[in-house]
Amino acid sequence: MKTENIITFPFQLLLPIKRFLLKELSRLKRTKKNIVRADPFKDPSRLMENSTEEDVDEQIGHFDTHVKANFVSKQIVQLRKALTRLRLGKYGICEKCGQVIDTDRLAIRPETTICIQCERESES
Repeated sequence: MKTENIITFPFQLLLPIKRFLLKELSRLKRTKKNIVRADPFKDPSRLMENSTEEDVDEQIGHFDTHVKANFVSKQIVQLRKALTRLRLGKYGICEKCGQVIDTDRLAIRPETTICIQCERESES
């Protein structure tokens, strides 16, 4: 059950967190771009008439870049959610239960939007 909290973090505390999240977002976007660029299917000099071994290597490389890009995309979404919650004044408040997220958890994962209890419940 969600409850409305009136607890908000002071601006002086949120500003460095916002800067960190924006820096991480920028870094992850560059990382994703580099991952996608490394996809063997995107190579303009790629030959269509490869040996079986080369085809397998390309397929594995394509799959690898696809998995990595999806992983980074999920991290980007999480950072954007945290930045949105920060802008709305809901940073540090669990999006599921409405309780304050433990500051130790936020220190370790500043992009988190749910408390440890809700995360444990969703994993079980």
